[in-house]
Amino acid sequence: MKTFHRMLAAALGIGMLAGAAQAQTVDQRHADQQHRVDQGLRSGSMTPGEAHRVEHQQHSIDRQENRMRDRNGGRLNGYDRAVLQHRENRASRHIYHAKHNGRRW
Repeated sequence: MKTFHRMLAAALGIGMLAGAAQAQTVDQRHADQQHRVDQGLRSGSMTPGEAHRVEHQQHSIDRQENRMRDRNGGRLNGYDRAVLQHRENRASRHIYHAKHNGRRW
């Protein structure tokens, strides 16, 4: 019985951590990614051109979010959040690759 309770507690703990990770807002994710770009520029691991491309991508995501909110009375539905999360995931990969491709300025 103790093993079952431990497994249940572990499962609930993992579920709560996953829920907390999903609760991050679109705006907070954008701010975190902007911080990563700024850090890459300061360290020299990103060139200004790479940073410009990533920032342009972020602005595009922002514009899409604004259009979605305008269409839905200021709110995002589940599909909209999924689309934005997918685009933010791609932007995150672009930031990672730009910071780790060996190009320096």
